[in-house]
This record gives sequence, structure tokens and C-alpha cells, in this order.
Amino acid sequence: MPRTAGTTETSSRGLTTGSAPFIEQARSRGELFIEQPCHLYSQANHDSWRLLHERIRPRWERYANRHFLKGIETLQLPYDQIPGLDRINRILRPMTGFQAKGVSGYVPAFLFFDCLRRREFPTTITIRPADQLDYLSEPDIFHDVAGHVPMHTETAFAEALVRFGDCAHTAVEITGSIRDEQERARRLTSIIRAMSRFFWFTVEFGLMRGPRGIYAYGSGLLSSYGELEHALESSQVGRYPIQMEWVINQAFEIDHYQPLLFSVDSFDHLFDLVEQLERWMRDGRLNNVAPGEPHIDERDLRSFLEAGDFGR
Repeated sequence: MPRTAGTTETSSRGLTTGSAPFIEQARSRGELFIEQPCHLYSQANHDSWRLLHERIRPRWERYANRHFLKGIETLQLPYDQIPGLDRINRILRPMTGFQAKGVSGYVPAFLFFDCLRRREFPTTITIRPADQLDYLSEPDIFHDVAGHVPMHTETAFAEALVRFGDCAHTAVEITGSIRDEQERARRLTSIIRAMSRFFWFTVEFGLMRGPRGIYAYGSGLLSSYGELEHALESSQVGRYPIQMEWVINQAFEIDHYQPLLFSVDSFDHLFDLVEQLERWMRDGRLNNVAPGEPHIDERDLRSFLEAGDFGR
């Protein structure tokens, strides 16, 4: 069958973040959850994966927690080409029930947390271009697959993620009876901000204490060549045992190395913290967290409001 002009363009440009016709077309059709078209990856895309992997592997061995290193080996992530999600899921699903689920872009907050509850991890399928290996403001498949997914092989961590997904449903439940729409939106905005901060300082940028020191388990660290070393070695980084009061009121910014990080004792400890977060939510202690970053996107708030409206 002869190729159409659109098919030729899609194939030749690959799946580069910010410049992928396949993704643009999926978005124009309103498709959020998508299949991964592995045949569309260009050699430049695979080269980006290889360069990212080659650079960071020695730092994983030095700074990553042992569960992550075991996950990398268990999933048999290739070093020289972008892995297929179907292959990863065949290994991952029997271990913890989790699976990587391809997405075309931004996933509103409630949908994201609900995916965690269902043991699905929304996964970007594009990869950063070779001239932006050090920093990209939006997620890519290296961040999602090499940074996040190996941790999903660890049972206690996976259960903490599922429990965190439950918290989104709790937020909808406890605000659903508020008839004043402005007050309902205000409380949800505060709760979403608290949840986002908790997720940031644990799942994305969390540290873990151990008998031989502190190691990284957060995906934002584990997928960043520069920040992984900086987080564990720099005297400019404050590292503290996690405290719920501090975390939910602590603003963060995404466009520079993090100056403040928090550590947990174990993934059982992390699970207990998620349960504490939910208790505080039910007790109203997340209704008035400190203002500031992150800004709560209208799409995130609407996703919670509409989830509640659906059940009313």
C-alpha cells in the first residue's frame, strides 16, 4: 500500500518531544490514552535514549536505592534503544499489577491519580531531542520509563502509589457535599496543592535513609544526570527527615535544581505517610495549606470538580 504524505511526514520526524506529528494528530482527535507506535522512533530518538542511559548509569550505581537498581535489571531495560511498553508490561504486571499506559500529553490531576489507583502509570512516549539532554520542562519517555517504572516493580512502593490514588477519591468524597461552589473549589484547590507537594517531595524527588547512607528513589532525581549527583553531594541542598506539616506547606519550582529534599525510612514508612495524608484530608487539615507554587491548573481543578459532579 503506498504511503500518504501524512504517513511519510509522521515517520520521518520520529517521536521527538515537541515535534511529533503522531502526537499532534492524536491530540487533535481528543485521544489521551494511546498505543506506542514503536516503528515511528527515528534513529535520532534511539540515540537520545542511548546517550541518556550511558551518562546516567554510573550515577545510578552510586546514588540510586537498591530497589530501583533491582527494578532496572528485572525489566531488562535496553541501553541502546527505546523500550516497548508492551514488553515492559509483560514483566511488570505479574510482579505488582502495574502497567505503563501510553499518553499523548498532559493528564489532568484526578485522571492521573485515578490511574495510579488502577495500577496504571500514564507514560509519555516521546523522547527529548539530543540537544536538550540535560533539561526538558515536560516529561519524556526517559523520565517516565527509566525514572518511574523500575520503582513499580517494588511491592511496597507500588502499594503506596495505589493508596495515593485513593486519596484523590477521598478528596472528591469529602468535598462533594459542599453546596457553595466557590468554597468547594477553594478547598479542592488547597487539597490538590497539598497532594501535589507531597507527590513532588516523595515520588518525584524523594530520598531514603539506609544503614549505609542516603539514596534517591524519586524519579525526578533518577532521570536527571546532573541533579542526581547534586541532590546527594551538594552542600547547597537541605536534606531533612520528612515531616507532613512541612511538606504540604512547602512551595517548589520545577525549573532549577531542588534546594530542599526530604527522606523516608522505607517504603512502608511512605505508605504510612500516604495514610496520614488521607487522615489529615478527612480532618480538614489540608483545607488551608500555604499559598504558592505549584499553581493549580484549571484543568486539574476541573477534573476533580467533574469527578464529584458525576457522582452527585
